[in-house]
Amino acid sequence: MKLAFIGLGAIGKPMSDRLIDNGYDLNLYKRKKLNNDSHQEYFVDPKEAVYNCDGLLICVTDDNSVESVLFGDNGVAGSLKPNSFVIDFSTISPNKSISIHNRLAKENIFYVDCPVSGGTEGAHKGSLSLFIGASKKECESFENIFEVLGKSINYFNEVGKGQQVKALNQILVAGTYAAVAEAMELGKSLDLPMEDVIEALKVGAANSWPLVNRSKAMLIDKHPLGFKLELHHKDLSIAIDLAKSINIDLPIASRVKEIEQRLMEAGLGELDISVLHRYISVNKIEDEKS
Repeated sequence: MKLAFIGLGAIGKPMSDRLIDNGYDLNLYKRKKLNNDSHQEYFVDPKEAVYNCDGLLICVTDDNSVESVLFGDNGVAGSLKPNSFVIDFSTISPNKSISIHNRLAKENIFYVDCPVSGGTEGAHKGSLSLFIGASKKECESFENIFEVLGKSINYFNEVGKGQQVKALNQILVAGTYAAVAEAMELGKSLDLPMEDVIEALKVGAANSWPLVNRSKAMLIDKHPLGFKLELHHKDLSIAIDLAKSINIDLPIASRVKEIEQRLMEAGLGELDISVLHRYISVNKIEDEKS
């Protein structure tokens, strides 16, 4: 199976590496070649990258980026061969996924939304959670791609449903990260032995992925990139807009989105989402100024 991969960022690059390591023949396209990528060959023209491929894999940042990859000035949709498929690992709005699916279907190309969760760690280990907006039967010819990349492979039988589930995922991420951030800052302020505290909390009902994997980063204020704050902020916007479309209010997610906005304005958007703990420090500084 010949594949093309567009979107070789913090998540996409290790995903493509895993596919190559598992025997897939991949054409790689990257807009900006980094110095440490000198050993890796990249196509300079995305249309050449997808030529005669059985499938295209996309992992980019947002609706506009996916639209540009497929239908922009140098878009590849017209270069995809009939009966090929597009797997979109990007997190975008459900309506955009539905629109792209319908548009490509007219050219006899199967598009499936498949946003992922698990950060850079999951991408490297092949332990991502995959939320697939199609049925297992529809994906039979390429389901091994999912097995290489993910530990939790979930089919939701209809285009756009994968994106809807990812929206729920990001709401939960917002709440748990914010709660861990507040707990870590309060514990430090109380001079508690925080490493012992974390070990104690992991055993009880307060345990969570951010507590296990990011609490110590918050304590030492060092943030290895798993998922950028600015990207989660974008994902929360999708979730909140989705809720508004059916007249549901998300007060906690909305509050976290506001906090993320303030941190982005402070220049922290490129850091891992665990930097959320710094908003308490930002509040302190503003209170002192006032």
